[in-house]
Amino acid sequence: MKPALQLKLSQQLTLTPQLQQAIRLLQLSTQDIHQEVAQMLDENPMLELAEESALGAFAPELPSPVSRNNDTVEPDHANDRGTDDRGADDFGNEQADWNTGGGTAYSTDDEDETYPEQAAEQASLREYLHNQLAISSLDGKDRRVVGLLIDALDENGYLAQDLGELAELLPAELDITLDDLETALVQLQHLDQPGLGARNLGECLALQLKALPEDTPQRDLAIHLVSNHLEALAAHDYARIKKLLRCTDDELRAAQHLIVDSNPKPGAEFDRSVADYVVPDVIVEKHRDKWLVRLNAEAMPKLRVNQIYANILQQRDGKSPSQLATQLQEAKWLIKNLQQRFETILRVAQAIVERQGNFFEHGEIGMRPLVLREIADALELHESTVSRSTTQKFMLTPRGIYEFKYFFGSGLSTESGGTCSSTAIRELIKQLVSAEDTRKPLTDSRMSEILAQQGIVVARRTIAKYREALRILPVNLRKSL
Repeated sequence: MKPALQLKLSQQLTLTPQLQQAIRLLQLSTQDIHQEVAQMLDENPMLELAEESALGAFAPELPSPVSRNNDTVEPDHANDRGTDDRGADDFGNEQADWNTGGGTAYSTDDEDETYPEQAAEQASLREYLHNQLAISSLDGKDRRVVGLLIDALDENGYLAQDLGELAELLPAELDITLDDLETALVQLQHLDQPGLGARNLGECLALQLKALPEDTPQRDLAIHLVSNHLEALAAHDYARIKKLLRCTDDELRAAQHLIVDSNPKPGAEFDRSVADYVVPDVIVEKHRDKWLVRLNAEAMPKLRVNQIYANILQQRDGKSPSQLATQLQEAKWLIKNLQQRFETILRVAQAIVERQGNFFEHGEIGMRPLVLREIADALELHESTVSRSTTQKFMLTPRGIYEFKYFFGSGLSTESGGTCSSTAIRELIKQLVSAEDTRKPLTDSRMSEILAQQGIVVARRTIAKYREALRILPVNLRKSL
């Protein structure tokens, strides 16, 4: 065949850099957005932080809040935050003034300047035990062996490694025998914190119970239970326990209370993990019997184009360096895409609140089934766009802070022909369990029958699945004396 030229027409979808940035910004969380903005501020001199209104910095006008009854509420144009008549500070700056009026503190005893006290850094488990070891009467080889065992503890304070294996791993020149390790373990277990250095749960609980005063009622019975019958106690096999130990219900109940009050993980209180704080993207409030949604100004970056550089570029009549012109365009894209991001999040939040109004009124039991497709069709958006708008996005409500995706869920059919949300069914299960007689707890089959009497047909397997998701124990483990 001879080579030939052919003319062919085709359509192809190409994502522009601006569209790619808009998609990426939409799926980022609030924390990631602030990190992205901080990076752009370092790289692009055309961007700067705006000290004035957060919304006015990059969004001259945002969509008005919408009630759950589809009644449009007129925005307050007295300020560019889009807040109600309480003022801009009521929206996002309530927590910003917690230290207002603070100044230099002066001692009442002298005129020396003092400073506010700061919380001391919490010692780790090993630091705490080494400090206890340093003030103990142990010295020489005993102190070194106990210190070795302290370093072998896990994060919960348990000695998971067998002493025999540990003795074999130690170098011979240390001259540490198995007897030395066993003696050091007893010394470790008698430091200030009872329960540390235990090799299993029973030993951990027994050490804490032995630290109680000897005249504590049923102390010896509790020690015997955790040392010899812990599995039967965990299985709530009270009939077998009473038969073996020949104790009464009151005696067993008192011993059980002592065991429950003990700490199964004594080393966990030394955990240094820091709680992660969530910054809500929107705020939901009730105003005149209508649920309104507004953006959280504290979650919105305060950006604007640097007017000094922009004016210099304009005065040069196109003779400016191409790099600065490119950076100016990138700055405008970022501001516009951020505005579009928050507008989309607000629209999605409004649509969710409109459809889940019963949740805000009555709680989880009022949750209705909702899927992404329903929101996408209502807002004329793609389902993937709604998914990005609901991932790692949070709303502050009178009932707490919830992720957008919390309001989505499947539903089950009812006898009346309607549907009931799986979240509402979980709440019903929690209510049934909280109100049950602990001596005769409800089985999964019985809960299924009770829900069927209310018109909600739920299989026993579904009840078991929801119960496990709620971390509710089976019927035999919920039984008490």
